[in-house]
Amino acid sequence: MFDARDNIRRFVNLVFVLGIAMAVPAMGQEKWYPSQHGADDTLGAANFLSPEKVLEAAKLIKTGKTYSLGVELSRDTPAFGNRSFQLFVVGGGDGSGASLGKNKASYNDDWMLVWNGIGSQLDGLGHLGIDHMYYNGNHNSEFWADNGLTKFGIDKVPPIVTRGVLLDIAGYKGVKMMKPGTPINKADIVGAMKAQNVKIGKGDVVIINTGWQAMATTDPVAFMAGQPGLDLDGGKYLASLDVVAVGADTWGVEAFPGKDPEIMFPVHQELLAKNGIYILENMKTDELVADKVSEFLFVLGQPKLKGAVQGIINPIAIR
Repeated sequence: MFDARDNIRRFVNLVFVLGIAMAVPAMGQEKWYPSQHGADDTLGAANFLSPEKVLEAAKLIKTGKTYSLGVELSRDTPAFGNRSFQLFVVGGGDGSGASLGKNKASYNDDWMLVWNGIGSQLDGLGHLGIDHMYYNGNHNSEFWADNGLTKFGIDKVPPIVTRGVLLDIAGYKGVKMMKPGTPINKADIVGAMKAQNVKIGKGDVVIINTGWQAMATTDPVAFMAGQPGLDLDGGKYLASLDVVAVGADTWGVEAFPGKDPEIMFPVHQELLAKNGIYILENMKTDELVADKVSEFLFVLGQPKLKGAVQGIINPIAIR
């Protein structure tokens, strides 16, 4: 027979085992929240922005030359899924209508029917999650509303003015355009930095050139069928550097198709959900590459669309 001490010992062991089981995530999972910025944070890597970072980045301006990083947007712009863009001009018509007032004022106006996730775009932290859990452990039911997110709206993101780094991965690999599905890993990023004599710092914006954007106008169908881009190893490495945003000249930043066709957009999950790092898609990089620009002042004032998940953008690089 067992005495009372045996029963107590068994009970304590059971509680210990159950405690460990409850504390340790399921096999293959990792605890990715709360964020390093605090359990209530909703800005993610934007917390790395600062006046000091702006002043530091402003010192990179040597020529005053500006570069538009946004692509032209029209009804012909290739887009993911069923996203589309339509612009309608109204007002003056053919110029035969009545003018306004004694001074004969005339005008044109326009309106758009558009998805925010088309062309050059900013992915906010409410865009992509892990099984309905988003940045900092917020469940979709806590912030989703059909008239705008109550958390993570891009209107809450501060102006992103910081140091920008262009990684010419295509150039590093000796090609003008990388093939679809080609992964970009940590070794590629480190190799490109060494080749360009540039380092990625905390609070930077990193933009990757693969050459793929040229395909958007020459063969839109092929452009959307695949893309070169980051693999999970590359995404985790950039996240470890505490960057604010990661962009590329592709429609989705990460390699597609990926190594495992049953795993969908793992780099988006790593950057957005786990680390609060914003994503910039369809960046125009060709002019920066032509001028061999590796670092610059990056400026983005995103549209103040209350509660919007994404936003059409035109960031500016100044060197």
